Amino acid sequence: MDKTQRLQSLDALRGFDMFWIIGGGGIFKGLAALTGWGVLEWWASQLNHVAWHGFTFEDMIFPLFLFIAGVSFPFSMAKSLQKGFSRKKLYFRIVRRGLVLVLLGLIYNNLLAFDFDNQRYASVLGRIGLAWMLAALIFINTKKISVRTVWIGAILIGYWLLLALVPAPDYPSAERFSMEGNFTSYFDRMFLPGKLYRNIHDPEGWLGIIPAVATAMLGMATGQFLLRNKSGWNGLKKCGCMAAAGTVLILISLLWNTAFPINKNLWNSSFVCLAGGISLLLLSLFYLVIDVKGYRKWAFFFRVIGLNSITIYIGQQLINFKFTSAALFNGVIGRFPESWNNFLGSVAYVAVCWLFLYFLYKQKIFLKV
Repeated sequence: MDKTQRLQSLDALRGFDMFWIIGGGGIFKGLAALTGWGVLEWWASQLNHVAWHGFTFEDMIFPLFLFIAGVSFPFSMAKSLQKGFSRKKLYFRIVRRGLVLVLLGLIYNNLLAFDFDNQRYASVLGRIGLAWMLAALIFINTKKISVRTVWIGAILIGYWLLLALVPAPDYPSAERFSMEGNFTSYFDRMFLPGKLYRNIHDPEGWLGIIPAVATAMLGMATGQFLLRNKSGWNGLKKCGCMAAAGTVLILISLLWNTAFPINKNLWNSSFVCLAGGISLLLLSLFYLVIDVKGYRKWAFFFRVIGLNSITIYIGQQLINFKFTSAALFNGVIGRFPESWNNFLGSVAYVAVCWLFLYFLYKQKIFLKV
């Protein structure tokens, strides 16, 4: 594979991930309510976060995006090196990208309202930026896969031991993996400024960045693997290896779950393994269908979203797409029975978001951080 070649499957998978954020969940929830079909009702139940311990597909969306950002890095780094970038310039670009994402996360959380008493400093984009940045710095300073594997293992085992052995001093009698009793939440209560998302806990707080680094590193290891040009390593074999690695990670997570319950809020070690395993399975499937077998036309819808993923994530906070979709489609929706409202309203919203992104795509406008 040419080291400058862009993986269309990666753009499509990123778009598939973002589809659920821009309203895909609402479409399937509305369809489930409309039809009452058991399969759709089960899927609709997967489109809500669990309260604390446990896992649904909704909990997969965030780590999948971070994993994909990790996969992209070896490709972009190879391209930069081909252009003759110095190590100093690579460092600068990595740190700049991480800090820009932190800033965008603050803006998403209404930084420009200047209401600092109610400002939430933790954010989804902030975690992606800092975790990706730290993972990238580790990646470019390590050469062997064995050393990177040790880093991932040390992060996950160390985080487990920290939470298992150190209670929250302000809730000494609480269970150590509970919301109030875990050390991660305590650390944020003590040191994370501003407003916490859940008052005593923030799912995007400081300590959770550490295991999120492992998620990004799993993606980077996958990207490095896909870049391999070693004889005999064709696309089909790479798909099989990714699927096998994903299955192993899922089995590890289920075993670890008995001692360290899977928890997206804590971004804990069993969660990292489960999300990483599922991410590998999804990437292997998209890579097989799109890049290996060449079936690409069906993925265009997702690629349009994936090529401007940060744009639409921020855009939903800054642009009133609901107003536009209502203005364009409420007249038509009103001609249907009321039971259709949620389904058709969600379809209309996604359509407006997608057409906005399609316009940017046709104009070759892409927000790059």
